[in-house]
Amino acid sequence: MRIAMVTDYYLPTLGGVQTVIKAHKEALEHAGHEVTVFSPLTSPSSDPTVVGLPTARGFAPDGYPFTWTPSAAAATLRTELRVRGIEVVHVHSEMFAALAGFRAAKDLGIPIVQTMHGRVDVYTRSVLPVPAVTTVLLAALHRRQLSHGEVRIGADTPYTRTRMARRIWRLMVSQANHADQVIVPSGHFAAKLLAQGVTTPVTVISNGLEDSVLDAVGDPMPRSVTPGEALRVMWCGRVSPEKRPDVFVDAVAEVSGIVAGMFGDGIARAAIAKRVDALPRERLTVHGAVPQSAVLQAMRDAHVLVSSSLDFDNQPMVLLEAIASGLPVVVTDPDLAETLPEYGCIVTDTPDAAGVASALSQLRDSPARIREMSAAAIAHRPLVTQNTHLEALLAVYEAAARPGPSDGSGVDRLAGEPIG
Repeated sequence: MRIAMVTDYYLPTLGGVQTVIKAHKEALEHAGHEVTVFSPLTSPSSDPTVVGLPTARGFAPDGYPFTWTPSAAAATLRTELRVRGIEVVHVHSEMFAALAGFRAAKDLGIPIVQTMHGRVDVYTRSVLPVPAVTTVLLAALHRRQLSHGEVRIGADTPYTRTRMARRIWRLMVSQANHADQVIVPSGHFAAKLLAQGVTTPVTVISNGLEDSVLDAVGDPMPRSVTPGEALRVMWCGRVSPEKRPDVFVDAVAEVSGIVAGMFGDGIARAAIAKRVDALPRERLTVHGAVPQSAVLQAMRDAHVLVSSSLDFDNQPMVLLEAIASGLPVVVTDPDLAETLPEYGCIVTDTPDAAGVASALSQLRDSPARIREMSAAAIAHRPLVTQNTHLEALLAVYEAAARPGPSDGSGVDRLAGEPIG
């Protein structure tokens, strides 16, 4: 099968979407399929299977290159999709590269699969300048490319109470409804999308790690903390408000007997650096943006990973990398426990810094708990491989290419069990 992955975010920029696409591409190519990635790029690619889309100059929200104009991107895609004989277009984002992918695929009659990676409502609120205004512009530009039709978002849930949130949920649901098939990596986010009116068939397929990542990790050893040894804690992600890195830093400030590291970069880094400067010397090191290999090495060295995200993430790839590394995980969002083995994670009692500090204090004082959690993560490792989910991914592609009858609810295609 010849597949096009269309995305607003790809390597060498860092992030979960980029990592997912890399994993999909490697696993599909290993199985004999042809995959081409289309994305705005930071520099021209020497890889013929990675095609740059027209990119804005001097405008890079959150540090990412920005596809512009949609019509120019769609023209590039129409030419490339036709020349390469693409059979399925798999879209991985909701911005202008994604919209160009929809436009080109529909013009050529190519089926479209959309993966809904996360809460664009939270992301735009946290990242865009003057979001009350810029989300209006974004929604209007989106609606010019893909009609929002009859989608109606009510104010009856905690995540749709504000007008701005409803505006972006309408965008997300509308885009999903223009696809032939929708993939969601977690059950909790799939349920929200269906509740808000997605009628396209939805399939839950966990994200997965490619063989090259598992090879880089190697066979993990169970974690252990020797008497008198500091508990080694790490945080990894986009340093941006929606990821709540400040909660992690404030928790580290409250707990002695630990050493911590932060990996990642983003618009909140300057604010985080000020908080870190106030900590005891060598308590927390901010490493900034590093290659995936450095993250995996840090995971081999750490005793526990902390995720401070709340009501935003779908299925962070860093959690799968932690499982593959045999690394215990602390999460503040109960929804994220869906991804993790029951005995390999702790959900904090409260989602604030005090809750994280309490969990870290418990682990610092209980080396046996660290060993048990690590053993549970290692036992769960086979379930986070991309190959485990490859057949389900290909089945969605085949369903998109040969659409069958549906009752229009989307529920009849909610299939597959999320890991955990």
